[in-house]
Amino acid sequence: MLKTRVITALVLLAVFLPVTLFAPIGAFGALIGFVVVFAAWEWARLLKANGVVPVLYAVAAGLAVVASTRLSDTRPLFEAAAIFWVIAGPYALVRKPTLADGAWRPFLFVAGLVLFAACWHALVAARAAGVAFVLSLLLVVWLADIGAYFSGKAFGRHKLAPAISPGKTWEGAAGGWLAVMVVSAAAATLHAFEPTLYSALFAHAGPVRALLALTVLVAFSVVGDLFESLLKRQAGVKDSSGLLPGHGGVLDRIDALLPVLPLAMLIVGRSAG
Repeated sequence: MLKTRVITALVLLAVFLPVTLFAPIGAFGALIGFVVVFAAWEWARLLKANGVVPVLYAVAAGLAVVASTRLSDTRPLFEAAAIFWVIAGPYALVRKPTLADGAWRPFLFVAGLVLFAACWHALVAARAAGVAFVLSLLLVVWLADIGAYFSGKAFGRHKLAPAISPGKTWEGAAGGWLAVMVVSAAAATLHAFEPTLYSALFAHAGPVRALLALTVLVAFSVVGDLFESLLKRQAGVKDSSGLLPGHGGVLDRIDALLPVLPLAMLIVGRSAG
């Protein structure tokens, strides 16, 4: 299993790293478009769509991204995604409704098109701001995840959401938050690789509000992770798919990014339009 995980990770790095670092913004956008389409396919499957429906939904998500490129300003798209994650996300985690049934199902099919389009535009806007900027944005989620894993292993005692994801603990979440705080403060203080998300936040909001904003992003990375866990638990599956051997599916890799990306773009006031 470990060998499979490592091989898949190396293949993904071999594809994504050169495109992110060196390719034109159009090539980067095309690659992220493929990611969005596969994530949408998994989203439909988790909502218990059968037959050809997940494929049609993936196509619809791709078309929604293409259509949204005609927007002169993507801020309303980011705002719509943010509203979903601020209101619907926490509500679902607290009340735990059956997401693939009743009114929730059509709502999530429609919402998904907005969420995936916002994700695409946020990454493209971040990449347009610079390689260091988009990597610093992704690093928020990666650090929160890595910090949570090791802190949870070492100190985890109190379950964060036992009915949704039994492995997550409050201690792990705190460790992930601390990792983000330390790295972002150090990067901003040392002016490393600027412009980055951290330098933008510290320059425009000051240290205290910048760290508060980063705290919000870390919190919503957890919301995104738990929301997908709820979808998977209700669908009766461990992974969103088997597209990435050893790693599960595409949604398993970007679940925490879905809320963080549009929220971060709103906070720093950047648009892909």
